[in-house]
Amino acid sequence: MHVIQLDHITINYAGRVIFADLSWAIGDRARVGLVGPNGAGKSSLFKAITGEVIPDAGTVARARGLTVGYLPQDVTLAPGRTVLDEALVPPPALAEVDARLARLEAQLADPDVYTDPDVLARVLDRQAAALDEYERLGGPRHATAVSDMLARLGFSEDDLALPTEALSGGQKKLVALVRLAVESPDVLLLDEPDNHLDLPRKRKLEGFIKAYPGAVVIISHDRYLLDEVATQIAELERGRLTVYPGNYTAYTTERELRRLRQQQMYAAQQKEIARIEAAIKRFEHWAHIVVEERHIRQARSRRKMLDRMEANGEMIEKVAVQQTMELQLNGGRGSTKALEIRDLTMGFDDDLLLLDLNLLIRHGERVGLVGPNGAGKSVLFRLIRGELDPLAGEIRVGPSTRIGYYAQEHQTLAPWLDRTPLELIRDVAPKSEENAVALLLKFLFTYDQTRQPIGTLSGGERSRLQLACLMLSQPNFLLLDEPTNNLDIPSMDVLEAALDDFEGALLVISHDRYFLDQVVDRVVEIEGGALCSYEGGYTDYLAASGRPV
Repeated sequence: MHVIQLDHITINYAGRVIFADLSWAIGDRARVGLVGPNGAGKSSLFKAITGEVIPDAGTVARARGLTVGYLPQDVTLAPGRTVLDEALVPPPALAEVDARLARLEAQLADPDVYTDPDVLARVLDRQAAALDEYERLGGPRHATAVSDMLARLGFSEDDLALPTEALSGGQKKLVALVRLAVESPDVLLLDEPDNHLDLPRKRKLEGFIKAYPGAVVIISHDRYLLDEVATQIAELERGRLTVYPGNYTAYTTERELRRLRQQQMYAAQQKEIARIEAAIKRFEHWAHIVVEERHIRQARSRRKMLDRMEANGEMIEKVAVQQTMELQLNGGRGSTKALEIRDLTMGFDDDLLLLDLNLLIRHGERVGLVGPNGAGKSVLFRLIRGELDPLAGEIRVGPSTRIGYYAQEHQTLAPWLDRTPLELIRDVAPKSEENAVALLLKFLFTYDQTRQPIGTLSGGERSRLQLACLMLSQPNFLLLDEPTNNLDIPSMDVLEAALDDFEGALLVISHDRYFLDQVVDRVVEIEGGALCSYEGGYTDYLAASGRPV
């Protein structure tokens, strides 16, 4: 049964058509992955469903009494409060009943009320009705439900007392998800709920989505997560929505088959159109020479045939080639030992974070660094880059090794936020203005964006800018800290292909399991201050380590 129906909707934003004449139906137990390049309008589609955005044309119909919970891409929690405080914030309906009960309680303590039997009876009746509604909304069970949901999503007892300021972006989203989920809305719309989550919490999130009793539509760039939870993929691209049955892997296979068939049908139709056009020209030429009505009728008949094909929507479109960034990572030959770490120990304020670590990465190796948030992965990167000094041990970078660093939070761009991408590119590598603009266009920037402050760019745009700078610096040893976090899937595919061709060494921190399977040939896990190495990709690491899938 369909619980949400979008019928030929059109949405414009700042004079630009996001999508037009779009229709979509969502089932009552659907598990839909909504995918598409950055800027395609996925978040706008969610806002149209919730009513936050009113379509310029078309209708959005929801089943009678349907409740929808929406988790936006950016979540803000109140500062100065704990995880538990924020998670226990009641939903609006429950908060309103709670406030009403408090007012009725105050009235019952008023002598003018309890000394007047008629007034007292009316207040008691209103209190009874409010208590019934409080019960119906789950008020007595709210605190227990919140605690259970926090545990299901990976929060420990110690985590509950953490201030909201100490949480990562991913953890904040999970707290907001708890507040949504305890209401048990019929449909959950989740906009990148997995972003910035570590691997254990991603697995918790997957379990939650699979077990949720209502429908779930999720925007995510995590292909592994979409493989695990989605039973349907809705692709939004160039203003069109196409639905594919199955998970992400099934979608990619079916999409390529459909595009191949479309291209074959397009080629065959174009061949037939060319034959008809040639016949029209031939008949028109004969009619011009001999002025015979029969040739004129034959030309007119074939022209009408082409017109009918167009009018009836029978013209097959050429398969559109999706524009992607152009990334090549060529750093040349480096030292045989790109990086060697011996007996490394590091800590802060007598709290040891890393203890007697040893790691060797040779030229050409691709190593994935995994572990829970707070295990010390980013600290290890800072030690390698010389930003921190270890308490003990040594770090040796090969004499011919040139390090290229990609920062998770785009910290490398921080000094340039008031400057333009054009200025940054010309600073990284001497280039003419024309050549610098041409390079930025290859990384999907518009001409106007090349001259606007970097601080105004989105997360995905800053990620592409970092990759452009990385390419220009020509490193032969890459330190990548969560490089896929803000990239859409087509850009991830380009990055994976570039890393596949890269001749140097790679050490990458990532919580993107699909990416790790595609890119690395060894996984190093850091936990409890120690390193443990596993040959192969992420799937091999799971099998060898015994970690839950």
